[in-house]
Amino acid sequence: MDWSALHVSLSLAALTTLALLPVGLALARWLAVTAWAGRPVVEALLLLPLLLPPTVIGFYFLVAFGQGSALGAWLAASGIRLVFTLEGLLLVSVLVNLPFMVQPIQRAFAAVPHSLREAAWVSGLSAWQTFWRIELPLAWPGLLAGMALTVAHTLGEFGVVLMVGGNIEGETRTLSVSLYDKVQGMDLQSAHVMALALVGVSLLALTLVLAFDRVGQRGRALQER
Repeated sequence: MDWSALHVSLSLAALTTLALLPVGLALARWLAVTAWAGRPVVEALLLLPLLLPPTVIGFYFLVAFGQGSALGAWLAASGIRLVFTLEGLLLVSVLVNLPFMVQPIQRAFAAVPHSLREAAWVSGLSAWQTFWRIELPLAWPGLLAGMALTVAHTLGEFGVVLMVGGNIEGETRTLSVSLYDKVQGMDLQSAHVMALALVGVSLLALTLVLAFDRVGQRGRALQER
């Protein structure tokens, strides 16, 4: 096991999840309740990272933030470097993981009956109080599902990580990149260990998502009664 790569992967997964949590929560709730005509466009942009090859996202990230661009040169002059750094990996990881965080939370908020919101408003609760006291307690399984998917996907991401972060030991070499190196070096025993670890994380994440979804369904059924 490449413990240094595991540490980088876990750090990246934790930072990505923490950075996405408030953004994903706000965006998911807005998408779940808004009737704005332009919502399908926003949802299409949100889902785009699921369809685009990671190398496309990585390429445009390099074009936008590399030192050959005006923005990249300005950032470099300010002492900020986003290519081949953990900070750059974090930024691109937030972009590619946005749908994994938002989709489960959006479904959870969309499943909350609007009649409950109306009942809360009639009872004197403000929109903010209704969110904290009614909606969020019902939508928490979706929140945990989004976090689990984000962690699992971040740990397994390869293409965009290699393009943006490179392969710097202790800084940008993640577990998936290290696995690739082990296979290239014919160290199949180490590759098996890391591959099984990634399979285990993905299986655990999917199990949690299904369990949280079942808990959410039971909670909403009790509320409707």
